[in-house]
Amino acid sequence: MVELLQYIFGGLTVGFIYALVGLGFTVIYNSSKIINFSQGEFVMIGGMAAVFLSYAKFPFVLAFPLAIILASLVGYMLFKLVSMSSNSSVTSLIILTLGYSIFVRGASQVGFDKQMHTLPAFISDTPISIFGATITPQAILVIVVSLLIVFGLYFLFNKTKVGKAMLATADNKDAAKLVGISVKKILIMNFMISAGIAAIGGIVLTPITSTNYEIGVMLGLKGFCAAIIGGIGNPFGAVFGGVILGILESFVAGYLSSEYKDAVAFVVLLLILFFFPGGLFGAKKSTRV
Repeated sequence: MVELLQYIFGGLTVGFIYALVGLGFTVIYNSSKIINFSQGEFVMIGGMAAVFLSYAKFPFVLAFPLAIILASLVGYMLFKLVSMSSNSSVTSLIILTLGYSIFVRGASQVGFDKQMHTLPAFISDTPISIFGATITPQAILVIVVSLLIVFGLYFLFNKTKVGKAMLATADNKDAAKLVGISVKKILIMNFMISAGIAAIGGIVLTPITSTNYEIGVMLGLKGFCAAIIGGIGNPFGAVFGGVILGILESFVAGYLSSEYKDAVAFVVLLLILFFFPGGLFGAKKSTRV
């Protein structure tokens, strides 16, 4: 029982990070119908920027917001590229995001370095015992921050005028323009919010797993798998998919071998696409607002 609970704790920690990356895919997909395969790089930018700002003696309360802003600006640059190619097919735009991912990774390799880096735990690093299993306060922080972001997005989309404008833009861009919504501004916000969410995930995860310039590749792919498992475009589905994926990985690493851990996401993805092409919860449909 203790062993099982320990694997669940480990799976929840990384699963919520996958969920945040999956949410980033969802935010951009819902507004532009583009699958952004550079999403994982925003996680890396957040973690690496926070590390190097801390090396430069920036205080905690300044370094982390600056890292999020930097990642959001990288997201804005992606929007500019996409908007300049707006007449291209969706397939071409997806390829563009892959190219942007390679560019960001290469630029980070030059701008930062190739080494692994970490951050000190934001709160006590003394493990907490729960029914015999242990979990670190930093891991709890990851889960709490992830849940706050999920509820924050729910509030944004359902309780604010800006969120309703985002839903209207996702539903019908032309109709949104006719009622005075600035579609361009909404798309910019979506790209920057998506990047900022991923950056927060990268920052809170770095004290646990460390980071380097290429960590975003696998995180991006697993976040994409989480989004597909839950149903692309469905925010709740992305969260569920990320958590389930994280727990399954933890079980496979614990009961079989850690060598198979990274294969879990792609095996599950193939099974979902074969038996549930629309994901476990289906794609989220925008409603009239």
